[in-house]
Amino acid sequence: MTTAAFTPPFIDPAELPAALREQGYAVLSPQGVSDWLGAPLSQLEALHADWNDLPPDEYLKDGGRYRTRRHACFTVEAGDDAVLEQVPHRAHWQPVEYNALHGGMQRWFAPMLAETIVQPVWQRLLQRLGTAASGMRGAPQKWFVEAHQFRIDTAGGIGRPTPEGAHRDGVDLVAVALVGRQGIKGGETRVFEANGRRGERFTMTEPWTLLVLDDARVIHESTPIQPLEEGGGGWRDTLVITCRSQGFQGD
Repeated sequence: MTTAAFTPPFIDPAELPAALREQGYAVLSPQGVSDWLGAPLSQLEALHADWNDLPPDEYLKDGGRYRTRRHACFTVEAGDDAVLEQVPHRAHWQPVEYNALHGGMQRWFAPMLAETIVQPVWQRLLQRLGTAASGMRGAPQKWFVEAHQFRIDTAGGIGRPTPEGAHRDGVDLVAVALVGRQGIKGGETRVFEANGRRGERFTMTEPWTLLVLDDARVIHESTPIQPLEEGGGGWRDTLVITCRSQGFQGD
């Protein structure tokens, strides 16, 4: 039995600040992301090759081998000319209150590749997200940014994009970009009010579809993926970027 896939509720990039303010999340189409960044979509698509060589995530407590990833940290001084700086490589840490499965421990992931970080479109994306976070909170400020490249595969029959379940991340802004997917079913995105009943579900299928969340107001998750054909292979690539005021978690 095939489950119907719901189309993402795309908005115009100009509506992003209002959408975050009014409902706590927004979804941009790939062309919307291109327009928002002022860069051709081909520059974003050129980044995808990095996802073919991500090292394994050695910290999965469910014993799975379905996730590979890289990680990097930055600061963004939001303003008219957002200033982006990479900080020395550091562990990723979350409290158990936000990640009951993997919280409370330092997780040292392989660093992102230098050739990715120097790409103008990459830097533009982080700067624009810092500006969006400042708009969401009402004033330009310094943001502590973490970036995660993920590949979830179906080599073991099933892959779990969010093994911790529906969650918040303990930050201010969360951005989830679908970078690509191949040979899979599932991977539905679900967004719920943290203090209410309203929710939305949709499946991101087009590369560089971008979901932006106010982490204080909504909970999110992605459902497991399976191969389209029994015994077949498949994967789902995403980029997750978080912006947090007042320092990195764990400091």
